[in-house]
Amino acid sequence: MKNILAYPLSVIHYLIYGLLLVVFHPLQWLTLHLFGYTAHKKTVDYLNFMLIGCMYLFGTRVRFINKHEIPKNVPVIIVSNHQSAYDIPPISWFLRKTHPKFVSKIELGKGIPSVSFNLKYGGSVLIDRKDAKQALISIANFAKDLEKNKWSGVIFPEGTRSKTGVPKRFSENGLKIMTKHAPSAYILPVTINNSWKLVQKGVFPLGIGEKFSMEVHEAIPVSSMKFEDLFQKVEETIKNAVTL
Repeated sequence: MKNILAYPLSVIHYLIYGLLLVVFHPLQWLTLHLFGYTAHKKTVDYLNFMLIGCMYLFGTRVRFINKHEIPKNVPVIIVSNHQSAYDIPPISWFLRKTHPKFVSKIELGKGIPSVSFNLKYGGSVLIDRKDAKQALISIANFAKDLEKNKWSGVIFPEGTRSKTGVPKRFSENGLKIMTKHAPSAYILPVTINNSWKLVQKGVFPLGIGEKFSMEVHEAIPVSSMKFEDLFQKVEETIKNAVTL
């Protein structure tokens, strides 16, 4: 029965999900150009809230776990494992007070209603993974913006999504550049569990009735230790909380 229901529920989900992206695209343009950054950000926040609600249409439940105080009025580097595109709305919504921006591949900067607009004009950075020099320079400038504006930057050091939930090797380059150019930042490790199950059969049909969680760990000041030790601690913290 679950497999049968997955097909109509997936269709309904995609129709509403797509409609939200299309409707919020011009809303983003209007709020950004007429009222500026704050209004645009609130529009994006509401979009992500509704995208999370859209997951509930196929029985998905998202659990947010945070037992720690998130630093305020400082730049924050959010480091997370990555299992599916469904990781993005919960990070954006539940950590919205930190003003999360994303390190994203350049291909996402065009062609996707709402998503591409926000990535291009909302403060995120688009990197060309085929051009290492461009990527590192862009990430450095991105980190400087985080330092200046006291925003948070989200980076997935695995580079690509894990299709089985098993974390891939973390790459240190991007995070190292960010810590160098945002020296007053705190690193906020985040563990995502089970969002891969939503797309374990591909984009259609979706896995229904799944429960995935987003767990926030204790923030670590970038200045508290050498980068090598910091990187190891962050990677171990995130991976040790992954459940398979």
